[in-house]
Amino acid sequence: MGWFSRKKKAEGGKQIYGKKGLFSLEKLKQGLNKTRNKIGSGVMGIFTSNKRIDESVLDELESSLIESDMGVKPVDKIIEEIRAAWKAKVINDTNEIYDFLKNNLKQNLSKWNTKLKTIDSAPMVIMVAGVNGVGKTTSIAKLTYFLKSEGKKVMLAAADTFRAAAVEQLDTWAKRLGADIVKHQTGADPGSVAFDALEAAISRKMDYLIIDTAGRLHTHDNLMKELSKIKRVVQKRTPEAPHEVILVLDATTGQNAIAQAKLFTEAIDVTGIFLSKLDGTAKGGVVLGMHEEINIPVKFIGIGEQAEDISRFDPHSFVDALFD
Repeated sequence: MGWFSRKKKAEGGKQIYGKKGLFSLEKLKQGLNKTRNKIGSGVMGIFTSNKRIDESVLDELESSLIESDMGVKPVDKIIEEIRAAWKAKVINDTNEIYDFLKNNLKQNLSKWNTKLKTIDSAPMVIMVAGVNGVGKTTSIAKLTYFLKSEGKKVMLAAADTFRAAAVEQLDTWAKRLGADIVKHQTGADPGSVAFDALEAAISRKMDYLIIDTAGRLHTHDNLMKELSKIKRVVQKRTPEAPHEVILVLDATTGQNAIAQAKLFTEAIDVTGIFLSKLDGTAKGGVVLGMHEEINIPVKFIGIGEQAEDISRFDPHSFVDALFD
């Protein structure tokens, strides 16, 4: 069967996003297993203790949430909101904290606009960045699959010219997914690749152009400047491009992912995050830190190595998966 003639069945539970090949709530729970176990061993014990709320309960809850990879800043805010609700007699005992906390997190995360921007004239240009090892190429493949499953025409630009394998990998994915690709020889100027790809995407009437960029350490200033250069080059052809700058972050790195995002944002205007590697070792609580510390919306999440292992980020499903 071809890539788009197969309909992947949900693995049980709620379907996160109603497209073929996208995973179920049950799979998301498995991906957040590490964080869920930490919550289960600490936080859930507090919720089920059926005690009256006092400062000692809040201190215990604060420690447990921090140990669940949520980060100090977002946990401080959560505890203050719970304390305010307790003082106002909205909640009185530990059983009531559970629903309050879940609803509070859902409301906060729902403030994000997790959809891709809409533009008046195609192609939409999406630049993808990230450090080496975060799963950037696979995430681009997933995003390509996602867009093509919606009937869109997608072109890839192999602007990661510093690593020969990167061009080969992207070319392999392009062929597998039926996407067009523009590539130059290894060592070519990344800006030139991006510009040529944009010209080709316009002439071929593509809906989307996804530009791969070289994996880099966020601490390497010269490589970060290269990202800014690519952005300037494509703006010569399309002044409002890139319309989206997606940063791929590895969910297993926890709070380090937030540090990466802060530094990338200094070099380019990151508009959204693709949270990759949401497998059993993921530190899913980092999403809350992203909301409180950088406020860049998580737009897509990926679990697994297949192109279809992608979903839009859904706050309600994510919080349910963390605390169920």
